[in-house]
Amino acid sequence: MKFSRINLLASLIVLGSALCLESQTQSSRPSFSLVRLKYGGGGDWYNDPSMIPNMHHFLRTRTNIPVGQEEVRLSLMDEALYAHPILFMTGHGRIFFSEQEAQRLRTYLTHGGFLIADDDYGMDEHFRREMKKVFPDKELLEIPFSHPLYSAMVPFHAGLPKIHEHDGGPPKGFGYFHEGRLVVFYVYNTNISDGWADPEVHGDPPEKREQALRMGANIIIHALTN
Repeated sequence: MKFSRINLLASLIVLGSALCLESQTQSSRPSFSLVRLKYGGGGDWYNDPSMIPNMHHFLRTRTNIPVGQEEVRLSLMDEALYAHPILFMTGHGRIFFSEQEAQRLRTYLTHGGFLIADDDYGMDEHFRREMKKVFPDKELLEIPFSHPLYSAMVPFHAGLPKIHEHDGGPPKGFGYFHEGRLVVFYVYNTNISDGWADPEVHGDPPEKREQALRMGANIIIHALTN
């Protein structure tokens, strides 16, 4: 069954991914790439092109996860989707999933895949609407700070770090669960992926970028190990 390729790749990565700060030779292990999701509707799914390469570099240098060199960009209808365990999406505006795309994403997520969605201001209402097509029978739930995702590598006892101000108030993490497994993690009102971008893009200080990268690693490690 083709969906088993998601679990197989994730399992192979996890077997070789002791979470320590030392590096080791990775050439003999399969590499992981965070996939940027291309979506329709007019939103800028492609923004901040340095963010994923920088997240990959952080994972390569701060963990033993074997990470690929290049960013992978796929749409929901690409056959290669099933070879990758984690999708990432962000943007400032509209998102649209066709019914076929929504079904495809639901199948991907319920057969081992994981989606990280980061609201880069202006995405929220469109994301929530389109995810209702994907999971009409589920609720988008706020994730408590006690959830293991917040401490997979570095503990964030107070939840998501605040990287950028958008709508006022604290940052929040929401998610969808399937059969007890978190399958979607939605980052709201902080935009951690801005903190992954090159320093000159947003002018974030080093400590903010470090927080953003560490939290990103927490999410990715949790997804790979669950």
